[in-house]
Amino acid sequence: MKISHIEHLGIAVKSLEEAIPYYEEILGLKCYNVEEIADQKVKTAFFKVGQTKIELLEPTCPESTIAGFIEKRGEGIHHIAYAVEDVAECLAEAEAKEVRLIDKAPRKGAEGLNIAFLHPKSTKGVLTELCCPGCKCEEE
Repeated sequence: MKISHIEHLGIAVKSLEEAIPYYEEILGLKCYNVEEIADQKVKTAFFKVGQTKIELLEPTCPESTIAGFIEKRGEGIHHIAYAVEDVAECLAEAEAKEVRLIDKAPRKGAEGLNIAFLHPKSTKGVLTELCCPGCKCEEE
């Protein structure tokens, strides 16, 4: 896999309205984007820290995977996302190495990124997201 950098850290929160002030008023970061990803049943807020982003994830309904995560584990770090050149290629490589995939093909995520997840049972307990902006997997 060709990973260029950590794209973002995903943090599950019960409420963006309650969480954003901590990041802005205490940490001094600026929320630059809030969007809802309807098919993932989540609302996101983004902050930049150098080249890396923090993504807050608020469930939009009780059936959301984020709602389930918060119910089971509480608020906190949900996943780490790595920037790659081609998500589809990385998925094929991971599958060939017997890594359990959550996504068999790239899909659209927040900020228009192409994304896919690797199962934490194959990644030493860390939900791993692969993402790329405008990568080759869009052409497929």
